[in-house]
Amino acid sequence: MPSKSAKPRRADLSEQASTRRIAIVAFPGVTLLDISGPAQVFAELEAIELPAPGYSLSYLSTSGGLVVTDVGMMIDTAPIDSVRPHQVDTLVIPGGPGIWEMRKDAALMKWISQVQPKARRIASVCLGAFALAWTGALDGKRAATHWRYCPRLQDSFPNVRVEPDAIFVKDGRVWSSAGVSAGIDLALAIVEEDFGHTTALDVARRLVVFLKRPGGQSQFSTILAAQASDVEGRFSELHAWIIENIASDLRVDVLAAKAGMTPRTFARAYSSRTGMTPASGVEALRVETARLLLESGQVGGVVEVAKRAGFGDDERMRRAFLRHLGVSPSEYRSRFSG
Repeated sequence: MPSKSAKPRRADLSEQASTRRIAIVAFPGVTLLDISGPAQVFAELEAIELPAPGYSLSYLSTSGGLVVTDVGMMIDTAPIDSVRPHQVDTLVIPGGPGIWEMRKDAALMKWISQVQPKARRIASVCLGAFALAWTGALDGKRAATHWRYCPRLQDSFPNVRVEPDAIFVKDGRVWSSAGVSAGIDLALAIVEEDFGHTTALDVARRLVVFLKRPGGQSQFSTILAAQASDVEGRFSELHAWIIENIASDLRVDVLAAKAGMTPRTFARAYSSRTGMTPASGVEALRVETARLLLESGQVGGVVEVAKRAGFGDDERMRRAFLRHLGVSPSEYRSRFSG
């Protein structure tokens, strides 16, 4: 089956210097959404009246031409030597399965190393954080990457403070984000820094992203992590039953009886399979339930949501939200309610 091709807008490299050039690096095996997500956010500014010079986008690869992405679609690029390091305002390095081979591209890695000290801002999406780490840009800094690769990044670079739950991290002029869609959140935050909160929200509405997610919000739900660890699905039926009875008494002895085990055996087996205690698992599912209720806007207030989700009171729910999501229920509702 022939490969499809997609040609994102390539900025004219002779555009006026008044625009801020965003250079997005491409390489074989790059994740398409790592490029197209942030690029779409930046491109939306063309339709908005801005208080300061806008962006020009440059898609760059070592030799230029078509670059195949991880899904087989092609991106048209200009060669890196068509843009000098001092011409780059913001450097964006995406991730993808091709990142490990990209490290062997001496010309591209040299160009990235030359751009980094000159650019006003450098950013990575997903596995692009490894490229920043290889060049030393993350030394002594906080960083985010895809949750699957956080341990690898931390073990490989002890001087980097990896934040495994963060959607994106800004440490000085160095930005990094988690996997795929988190690049959109990072790009919106960049727009907000350059053009203000109102402009960023305007872009978010145009992209039907209702509101920007805070950088400290967890990458994914705790219960999804538990299900990923429970590879045999031993407690899948129990999780479904908990959700159906989320406002009920869900103490360990009740769950153990439902699972057909003694409380002691159940607690040990559940922790071993999911990496969480039964109480933590229940709390995570209650947070998931409360999130959906807050997003739907169909339940009156935070107190009622806490009751329906089984928390009992809103203060207990607030503490659980801060532990799991890094934001309060009220803030979550203000950002995500439809």
